[in-house]
Amino acid sequence: MTVGQDPLARFRAATERRDEAGLRRRLRPRTADHDGLIDLASNDYLGLSRDPRLIEGAVAAARQWGTGSTGSRLVTGTTELHAELDRRLAAFTGSPAGLTFSSGYLANLGAVAGLSGAGTLVISDQINHASIVDACRLSRARVVVTPHRDVAAVEQALADRDEEHALVVTDAVFSVDGDLAPLAALHRVTRAHGALLVIDEAHALGVVGEHGRGAAHAAGLTAEPDVVLTLTLSKSLAAQGGAVLAAPELIDTLVDTGRAFIFDTGLNPPAAGAALAALDAIETDPGLPARARSVARRMAEIAADLDLETATPAAAVVPVFLGEPHVALRAAEICAEHGARVGCFRPPSVPKGRACLRLTARASVAEADLTTLRAALTAVSGSTGRSLHT
Repeated sequence: MTVGQDPLARFRAATERRDEAGLRRRLRPRTADHDGLIDLASNDYLGLSRDPRLIEGAVAAARQWGTGSTGSRLVTGTTELHAELDRRLAAFTGSPAGLTFSSGYLANLGAVAGLSGAGTLVISDQINHASIVDACRLSRARVVVTPHRDVAAVEQALADRDEEHALVVTDAVFSVDGDLAPLAALHRVTRAHGALLVIDEAHALGVVGEHGRGAAHAAGLTAEPDVVLTLTLSKSLAAQGGAVLAAPELIDTLVDTGRAFIFDTGLNPPAAGAALAALDAIETDPGLPARARSVARRMAEIAADLDLETATPAAAVVPVFLGEPHVALRAAEICAEHGARVGCFRPPSVPKGRACLRLTARASVAEADLTTLRAALTAVSGSTGRSLHT
């Protein structure tokens, strides 16, 4: 390093460039009442994050097991709660076996990197979640990125490979566009070419399919030995953590060799207790997933009625595409001014030119909340909204 050189100068310059491009991100602590705004931004799809049953599940687990898991799952971090959660998640989705991780991010790292490696081909959808992208980078495998939902491109990549082993990985419901992967077609081509299919159910579990059992269950794939599911407990289940669901042989492989599992502290017991209570709540009220999907459709209809570019939601995610980052930022501010907190997604979370608002449905959204949303989006699409593009 040159004597006298400021080692932080390049970071300040990069921050300034991001600010000018509308790509600066800031932490905004929310208050207990969401600052009086209706919540149309969180991933609490079933409205369970404040449910007394989940709170009591977390409290009871803390009283019995304490606040921390105390170690990795292979040392002291597996309690009876963890073992029960492994079983319950597998049973709920119809999968052979389960393994709980401390986050959904690590579940993807564990599954993709742990089941591939050098000498394997990994094929990933172009708009898969960042955790999948990072898992591919860490896998030491050759990675092919295919166009969004392009089954023919996946099949071609599998047919052209020199590697003996291959793994295809996709979101079930894509986290911003909100559309559904062609899971049945993907499974046909992966099976034909002797590959594994890894499906990230993060935005599908609790929302898609009968009783919210997920997109793979709806496609009839969960019992297949060449299908692996990953999921998060922090969205529909309103807790924290993640899991991999798969054939016992694959779970054993992750326990024996998966670095993201072996070297991470286990999920804290209160989160496990809350997730178990959430599964109970969904089984007690099986109409929750359908209500979340219904709210999402209503939200998309409101946006479309106002000539805003949106998409038909497969689950609870509803995008409103606006183009440039500054446009999306201002639109989110307008929504807040009209009483609604919405998500604002900009590169690198979305491709350049596809900055958007991301609306998320909840089973507990009321008619009055949808009226508020309509007023907010009307303001975005009206005279103020048009001025954003000039």
